[in-house]
Amino acid sequence: MPMPKNHRPERSPADTAARLSPQTVLDRLAPGQDRVARITHTEHLPPRAGRHAVWSDRIRPEIIRAVERAGIEHPWAHQALAAEHVLDGESVVVATGTASGKSLAYLVPVLSTLLDGSEAPNGRGATALYLAPTKALAADQCRMVKEFAAPLGTAIRPAAYDGDTAFEEREWVRQYATYVLTNPDMLHRGILPSHPRWSSFLRALRYVVIDECHTYRGVFGSHVAQVLRRLRRLCARYGSSPVFLLASATAAEPAVAAERLTGVPVREISDDASPRGELVFALWEPPLTELHGEKGAPVRRTATAETAELLTDLVVQGVRTVAFVRSRRGAELISVIAQERLAEVDRSLPRRVAAYRGGYLPEERRALERALHTGELLGLAATTALELGIDVSGLDSVLIAGYPGTRASLWQQAGRAGRSGRGALAVLVARDDPLDTYLVHHPEAVFRQPVESTVLDPDNPYVLAPHLCAAAEELPLTDEDLPLFGPAAAELLPQLEAAKLLRRRTKAWHWTRRERAADLTGIRGESGDPVQVVEAATGRLLGTVDASAAHTTVHDGAVHLHQGRTYVVKELDLDGGAALVEPADPPYSTMARDTTAISILETDTEVPWGDARLCYGSVEVTNQVVSYLRRRLITGEVLGETRLDLPPRTLRTRAVWWTVTQDQLDAARVNPEQLGGALHAAEHASIGILPLFATCDRWDIGGVSIPLHPDTLLPTVFVYDGHPGGAGFAERAFHTAREWLTATREAIASCECDAGCPSCIQSPKCGNGNDPLHKRGAVRLLTVLLRGAEAAGDGGDADGIGSEAASGGGDVPGGGGAESTVSQAASGGAVPDGG
Repeated sequence: MPMPKNHRPERSPADTAARLSPQTVLDRLAPGQDRVARITHTEHLPPRAGRHAVWSDRIRPEIIRAVERAGIEHPWAHQALAAEHVLDGESVVVATGTASGKSLAYLVPVLSTLLDGSEAPNGRGATALYLAPTKALAADQCRMVKEFAAPLGTAIRPAAYDGDTAFEEREWVRQYATYVLTNPDMLHRGILPSHPRWSSFLRALRYVVIDECHTYRGVFGSHVAQVLRRLRRLCARYGSSPVFLLASATAAEPAVAAERLTGVPVREISDDASPRGELVFALWEPPLTELHGEKGAPVRRTATAETAELLTDLVVQGVRTVAFVRSRRGAELISVIAQERLAEVDRSLPRRVAAYRGGYLPEERRALERALHTGELLGLAATTALELGIDVSGLDSVLIAGYPGTRASLWQQAGRAGRSGRGALAVLVARDDPLDTYLVHHPEAVFRQPVESTVLDPDNPYVLAPHLCAAAEELPLTDEDLPLFGPAAAELLPQLEAAKLLRRRTKAWHWTRRERAADLTGIRGESGDPVQVVEAATGRLLGTVDASAAHTTVHDGAVHLHQGRTYVVKELDLDGGAALVEPADPPYSTMARDTTAISILETDTEVPWGDARLCYGSVEVTNQVVSYLRRRLITGEVLGETRLDLPPRTLRTRAVWWTVTQDQLDAARVNPEQLGGALHAAEHASIGILPLFATCDRWDIGGVSIPLHPDTLLPTVFVYDGHPGGAGFAERAFHTAREWLTATREAIASCECDAGCPSCIQSPKCGNGNDPLHKRGAVRLLTVLLRGAEAAGDGGDADGIGSEAASGGGDVPGGGGAESTVSQAASGGAVPDGG
């Protein structure tokens, strides 16, 4: 039971319909046979009773009284246990369900210790640092802590410190705040490089809270792991050794992941003692339309259109709903469509629906958060910026427009509803995509499997190198420091010295350049400064787009949505870092297309599958956005293609690939005319299914299929990580290859289409326009390949290697050596599927 989150705004009379049971709400969404047929499965998760405990007698009575004022007489058993271990000086990860009161589990011991420290002679005898993956979550937590600690006067002084903090406030935070709430980006770029100005805070640092720690995985998590090691090093310099408190609603092997993230031993608290209301979870497949897409393939109604319609129906019923959407554009589209349909019902309803996504200006985000808290909004179309632990004040239902990439994210989003213990409805609306189609027809893969393990690779040299430089600038780097940063550190230092980034003097390495070392890399994989989206006629700044995504999202002619308004990009100025847009109302959306080439740099592991070979190693990928498609709104019908002239991007990364021989092609009855299409179809489908095994997102991985690759001299299919140095996706694919490719074959074979469609072998990001594709050839080819795997008895050992990274793209320069390592790490980025 979360502490201040128990206080809910009063519901307006218009919202009383939301008291309906979740099953009744679902029944009202599917009143006719046509709608009922779209529900492929309904899962009923029963309510669960809670188990209470008592707080440790070491908790200050003032804090216990504050908890009681929030309406909580007794803690849940896991909250009390976590507090006990924290007070014993042990680092802890609380991995219990959504709305199980993890905030209270770490806040009670932290605030009790801060209250003790307030009685020290200087009034700052203890401090705590809170890290959230998003500014919105940190702001929400700061508001909550301020309300909670208000009766204690100035004894506890919480303050947010991020990019939205006014410069005049920052000095006060550094000097006087005892509980600083920030994000890893600000810690990396702002706090650690300026550690002398934070010396009194760091000297008194007792606790580091890492909220929603399951989000720190893949490349992003690896960067954050090194940022935390830099923090621990500086704390040791100032004489402190903070205890880490981690929280996550969705994580497998949470202690293992937490220890890899922080570098310290962590105790796991995962027995959830909180109560849970009933959850009705429906899997929903949009119907086929009469339209035909590329190569005449049947087209399903888009998840965007279907979700907008469901959101409209729920708002009309007064059911408070968030629709989670995978893209910024999708969030804007759903809100616009819902507003237009609501206006036909009641002119007062459109204002009660909005979009929420990254890229908004700070004041816009804060206004939306306030409207959500007060209940002014009934419906919100949101990206994952709202997925995390923000208190969304008693939602009744959640719509998920497309599988979010991992079971962890799926349950995180579903858990946003019913947060005050009431029943809730969650609906997963499938996209026209191999993985979504597979899941809505295989509910056991959703409801009978645990969430994925969170795995990091802090030793990735593209990640580690810039953090060694940053650490050397903060304090000269000594041999005694190297074990903190991992075994790869000692190997990288001579390369960094040869590249004239570091210089060894006596017993330490020093940063040699005038620019800040922390600016070498963006920890979320972004490349360079964000591209500003500017209204051409007025010069008004509308928002920003990550530089890594500029080629695909704000190219010339791209349709850009902002706050429900539609713009078309007039010009993308890559040198100036700006996209000039003008208002427009085109009847289409746009989607970038690209081409990709790949070469093998090194083969680390090779496994025989009969005559076939399964391999894992390093590759170089060259990618170029060459055109964009115009797709009709709602239906997704392709209206035309326009060429683009954008520079190529090069990426050195990790890949899994498999080859087949001519004898195997003969056994599969795949002739030379079918070969390219069969390989291409298998590649597309395997990319679509891999997120079920590798905890990645389809847009974070890429692939290439070639009938005769110059490095293997055989027909070859590659699937690669879209991040410099790799992110663990391809490695996980290699270790789960038999299960992964078996599911791929099943997804293709079981699809009801004749020659291939977006639900099986067509890719929305294919650089070759989904040509050629051969569905039956892919099934036969995968059958022969897997027959060899079964005979070999190898390649299917899931050993927990896998991760997820933040999405993005990037301009990755080629070359070798440490200079290349640092520059590629600084560039970051994911290269989309090459087709």
